Amino acid sequence: KVLGRRRVGSGLLAMNHAASVEYVPYGVVGVIGPWNYPAHTPMGSISYALAAGNAVVFKPSEFTPAIGKWLVDAFAEAVPDRPEVLQLVTGFGATGNALCTSGVDKLAFTGSTATGKKVMAACAESLTPVVIECGGKDALIVASDADLDAAADATVWGGLSNGGQTCAGVERVYAVESVYDAFVERVTRAAREIRGGSDASADYGPITMPAQVAVIERHIADAIASGGRALVGGRDSVQAPFVQPVVLVDVPESSAAIREETFGPTVTITKVRDEDEAVERANDSRFGLGAAVFSAKQGRDIADRLSCGCVSINSAISFAFVPELPFGGVRDSGFGRIHGADGLREFAWPRSVTSLRFPAPLNVTTFARPRYAHRALAALVKARWGRRGSISR
Repeated sequence: KVLGRRRVGSGLLAMNHAASVEYVPYGVVGVIGPWNYPAHTPMGSISYALAAGNAVVFKPSEFTPAIGKWLVDAFAEAVPDRPEVLQLVTGFGATGNALCTSGVDKLAFTGSTATGKKVMAACAESLTPVVIECGGKDALIVASDADLDAAADATVWGGLSNGGQTCAGVERVYAVESVYDAFVERVTRAAREIRGGSDASADYGPITMPAQVAVIERHIADAIASGGRALVGGRDSVQAPFVQPVVLVDVPESSAAIREETFGPTVTITKVRDEDEAVERANDSRFGLGAAVFSAKQGRDIADRLSCGCVSINSAISFAFVPELPFGGVRDSGFGRIHGADGLREFAWPRSVTSLRFPAPLNVTTFARPRYAHRALAALVKARWGRRGSISR
C-alpha cells in the first residue's frame, strides 16, 4: 500500500500521458546503531529497510557488539533461506567510517550530534544519502490547567527511566507559575523514591558510557554554580558508574544543563509566566526531537506551536510507541524519519514515470510544430487559468 505504484493526475498540458510514481529500493543500506537501546532503536531502520526491499549491513555500537550479533543471528534463524540480507560488522569509529565509505546506497545513523556530523561528512564524499537521528533536549510543558499528578509522574519517568539515557527523554520542564510550586512538590516527592544501582530492587542501572558520567557531573556543577538549586540529589549524586536522581530548579537558561544534552537522570524545572513563555523557552534550543505538553484544554494548541519532530499530549514519549507514527527530529536532532509510511519511503527512492496514451492534439514540444501552436496554447492557458501572459517562441 505504501510502496506500490500509484497513479497521479497528468494535468491539462500532459493530458495525453498516464503518470505514476513507483518506489525503488536503494539496494544496500548501512545502519549504525546506538548503545542505549541497542535492539529497539536500530530495528527502526533495519526492519523498514528490509521491508522496503533492501539488504542491510548493521554496525552496532562498540559498547553493544554482542547484542548486535544476537540480533543478526536471530534474524538468520527466523529467515533461514535468506540470512545474507542482514549482515553484521563490529568495531569502533574506524569501522563506522569504513561502512560510510564502502559504497552502501544509503546510511542510517542513530547517535550523538557530533558523531552524526562525522557520518554526514564521510557520506558526503560519495553523495551517499543519510538518515540522521541524533540526540535531544526535550521539554515538557505544564500548563495552568494540567493534571499535576500525571505531569509529575511523566516527568519522573521521562527523565529518570533507563538512567536518563533516552534521546527523547524529558530533560527540561517549564511549569506555569500558578501551578509551579504544587508541581515541584510532587516531582521531588516522587524522585526521592527512585534509586539507581546494580541490585534487583534498583529502578535503573549504571551510566553505560564512562565518559558520560563526566558530562552529567559537569552539568550538575555548572547549574548549581550559576545559581541553580538541587531539590533532589546534587553533586554527590554522581557515584560512578551510577548517578542518583537530580532535580534542579532556578537554573539559568544559559547553563549547560539547559543548553546541552545531559543524557543522565537529571531534570531541570523552570517557572514561567504563562504558556506563551513556556513555548518560547521550549523552542529556544538547537535540538528539536520531541516534547510533551500537559493541559486539559490547551494541549493541541500548544503542541502545534512547538518546533520539534514529535509531541505527546498529556503523556511522555508515547509517540515512540505508535508504529505508524514517523520518528525523528529537526535541527541538531537530525533529519529523515523511521517508522510508519514515512519510514518505509525513507528507504526507497521515488521514480516518476509517464506513458504516452495518444498523440497530443496540440504538440508544442517539437520543432515541427505549426505556426499557430503557441497562439492556441496561450488561448488554452487563458481559458483554463484566466490569466494573460506571453508565451516565448
